[in-house]
Amino acid sequence: MTPTSDPTALRGPAAPAVMGRVIAVLGIGMLLSACQPDVSADAAAPAAPASAALPAASAVDHMPACPAGASVMDGWNDRAPPRRIFGNTWYVGTCGLSAVLVTSDQGHVLIDGGTVAAGPLIEANIRALGFDPHAVKYLLNSHEHSDHAAGLAHLQAATGAPLLARAPAVATLHNGRGDRSDPQHLEPGGTFPPVANVVVVADGEVVRVGPLALTAHATPGHTPGGTSWTWRSCEGARCLDIAYTDSVSAISDAQYRYGDHPPVVAAFRRGLDTLAALPCDIHVTPHPLGSNLFARLAGDGTPPLVDAGACQRYAQNGRAQLDARLKEEAAGRKP
Repeated sequence: MTPTSDPTALRGPAAPAVMGRVIAVLGIGMLLSACQPDVSADAAAPAAPASAALPAASAVDHMPACPAGASVMDGWNDRAPPRRIFGNTWYVGTCGLSAVLVTSDQGHVLIDGGTVAAGPLIEANIRALGFDPHAVKYLLNSHEHSDHAAGLAHLQAATGAPLLARAPAVATLHNGRGDRSDPQHLEPGGTFPPVANVVVVADGEVVRVGPLALTAHATPGHTPGGTSWTWRSCEGARCLDIAYTDSVSAISDAQYRYGDHPPVVAAFRRGLDTLAALPCDIHVTPHPLGSNLFARLAGDGTPPLVDAGACQRYAQNGRAQLDARLKEEAAGRKP
C-alpha cells in the first residue's frame, strides 16, 4: 500500500462478492489507514454529487461552435466550446475527440486526453468552465491509441493525477507505443508521449472520488485495453446513467486479420454484449460524432439527449461491423 494525496478517492470492485481496495486517507501525505471490501452500487448508492454552477457566459461564448457537416475524422485539434452534458458531467474535448469531466466538490475525474495538440485545449476548457485542473484526482482512458491517449501526458503534468487503465493497455501507455496485439499497430503516427504514472484498474472496478463512482467495463476489440465507463449524474432529483463507451470499429493496419485471432474475436463479442447491457440513459463516445453528441446537446430534442436504447444500437452496429470484417477476410479481401 502507498499513501495518496487525495483523501476522498476510493477504488473497489463493483460486485459485492469481490474483495476490493478502499483507500481512506486522513490528510495529504498520510499513510493508508484501512482496507475493506467495497459494496455494490445497489446496496449503497453514493450520494448525488453537487452540480457545479454554469460558468460565466463570457467565459465560453466567444468560442466558435464546431462546424456542422464535419466527419468523424475532422476537428481533432480544434477546440470545442465546453458545455454541460448533464448534471455534474461536462464536455471538455475538441470538435473531433471527446474528453469528459465529471465533477464534485471533493474532486473530479477526467476521461480521455485526445491528441498531443488536444491536451492543452482540454486543460483550457476545464479552466474556462471554472474548474481547477489540480482538483482532477484521476485520469481515465477509453483506449490506448494516439487520438485518445497522446494528450494524457500533458494532462497528467497539469493535474498531478494518476492514469487508471486496464492491464492490457498499461505497457502501451507507459511506452507511448503499442505492439502486434493492437490491430492498428503498423499504422503511421501511432506513437505518443509516454504517461509516467499508470495504475491498473480491473474490469468491474469502481473508481471513487468523494460522491463520484465510475465503473470500468472491459470492452476490448478495437484495442486490447479498450474500456468503457459508466456513472450517474443528477440535476436536482433527476438522476441519469451516463455511459462513455469505447470504439467498436473492427479496423486494422494492412497485415492484421481478426480471423487469425479467435480469442480476440471472442473477447470482442463479449465486450459488445457488455456494451449492450450497460446502464445507458445518455450515451457518449470517444469521437463525439460517433454518438451524434453535439446535435443531441443542441437542446431541441431532435435527436434526444436521453435515449435508453442507444448503447444497445451501438453494440449492434459493432457486431455488424465485426461480422462484415470477418466475412471480408474469409473472402480474401481484407486486410
